[in-house]
Amino acid sequence: MKVSLNSIKFLCQRYGCAENITAVGVDELVEKIGAQLGAVEAVIDLGKKYEGIIIVKVLDCQKLEGSDHLSVCKVDDGGKTGSVERDSDGHVQVICGAPNVHAGMLAAWLPPGTTVPSAVDKDPLVLEARDIRGTKSNGMLASPKELGLSDNHEGILEIDDDVVPGTPFAERYELAGDQVIDIENKMFTHRPDCFGFLGVARELAGIQQIPFKSPAWYTMDPALPKAEADVLALEFSNELPVLVKRFTAIAMDNVEVKSSPIWLQVELAKAGVKSINNIVDYTNFFMLETGQPLHAYDYDKVKAKSEGQSAKLVVRYPKPGEKIKLLGGKEIEPRAEAIMIATDKELIGIGGVMGGADTEVDDHTKNIIIECANFDMYSIRRTSMAHGLFTDAVTRFTKGQSSLQTKAVLAKMVDEVSKSATGKVASDLIDDNHMAN
Repeated sequence: MKVSLNSIKFLCQRYGCAENITAVGVDELVEKIGAQLGAVEAVIDLGKKYEGIIIVKVLDCQKLEGSDHLSVCKVDDGGKTGSVERDSDGHVQVICGAPNVHAGMLAAWLPPGTTVPSAVDKDPLVLEARDIRGTKSNGMLASPKELGLSDNHEGILEIDDDVVPGTPFAERYELAGDQVIDIENKMFTHRPDCFGFLGVARELAGIQQIPFKSPAWYTMDPALPKAEADVLALEFSNELPVLVKRFTAIAMDNVEVKSSPIWLQVELAKAGVKSINNIVDYTNFFMLETGQPLHAYDYDKVKAKSEGQSAKLVVRYPKPGEKIKLLGGKEIEPRAEAIMIATDKELIGIGGVMGGADTEVDDHTKNIIIECANFDMYSIRRTSMAHGLFTDAVTRFTKGQSSLQTKAVLAKMVDEVSKSATGKVASDLIDDNHMAN
C-alpha cells in the first residue's frame, strides 16, 4: 500500500478530517507505523523525482526546416531557470516532435540537467542541450508518459490550469517534498479500511492522539439526485445474493469523456496507477480514497448486448463454455463458481475482479453505468488465483470491504461526474441490499 504524505495531508484539509497528522515528518511517522500499524517496506522520495521541471508557456512554434514533424519552439519560463541559453528576449529554444504542440499552450519543460521522471527507477535519462539537425534544443517538453502519469506518448502534456510561467511543476501539483511510504500489504490483512487513504489517515491520527472526523459525504445513507435527464432504462437481477450482498448502480447520460485534470493524474501516479480517462480515473481515485472499488460501463454497449430497450445487468455464475474478453485483451473461460456480471445475453465482467473489454468506457462513450458493489472475499480470492488476475480491486475485496460504505462511494462518484464531466443522473438508483440476510 503506497501512501503519499501529501495526499494524506491534503485529503484531511479537503474534507476537514484532521489537522497536522503528517507534521511530525516522515521519519517519526515511519517509526510509529512500524510499531503500531504495519511493516514499512520503503520510503520513496517522490518530490525529488520531479525536481527541476518547470511549467512554461509556448510563445512561438515553427516547423524545423527539413523535418515534417519537428517544431522549433520558444518558451517562457519566467526567467527562473539558470545556466540555459536564451535569446535576446530572455526566452528558451526547445525542439519538440509532438503533434499537439502549439503557440499559447502551457507545458511541462524539462531543462538540461533534469532527469526524465519515467526513467528515474529504470535507466535514468539526464537531459542536456544538444543540436538537432543543426538547431539547438534545450531539454524537452514532456508527454504524460515521460512524466510517469500515463501511457500516453502521443503528444506533450497540455496544462489547462491557470498557472504563471516559471512555476515549478512539483510545487503546482503538490509534489514538492512529497514522501511515499510503502507499507506491506500483509500487515493490513484484517484491516480493509487501511486499503483506502481515509482509513490510513484515521489510523495515523489515532496513533498520534489527534482527533479525526470522517468527511460529511461518508455516511451510510447519502442522498442521490433523482433522474435529471431522459431516463436510460436500467434493469438488474441478482442470482447470487449470498455472494453479492450489496450491489448499487446508476446510469448517467451526456458524460464528457476526456483526459483527467492534471492534479488527478498526479494523485493516481503517486499510488502507482496510470491515468486512462477522467471517468475511469475517478473510479480509481475514490477506490484509493476509501478502499471501495468501483466500475464504469459504457451504457450503450451494455444495452446493445441486452434484449429489448433497456440495459440489463445480471449477477450470476458463468454457463458451461462461456468465455469473456477482459480489459487488457486477455480471454478466459471463467471457473464454474466465479461471480460474473452479465447482460441477459452474455458475460461483460468478472465481479470484483475485472471488467470486460466489450463494455469499457472510451473516448466515444456518452452514457455510463456506475457500479459500486460488494463481493464475497473468498470467492474473489479463488477466482483471482484460478485465472492469475491480480488487480487493485482484488487486493481490496479479498480483505473484506464493508457493504456499509457502498452507497456513499457511489454517491460521491455521481457527484464528481456531475460536476466535472457534465453527466446527469438518468436512471433510478439500484440498491440491491441483502446485508440483513
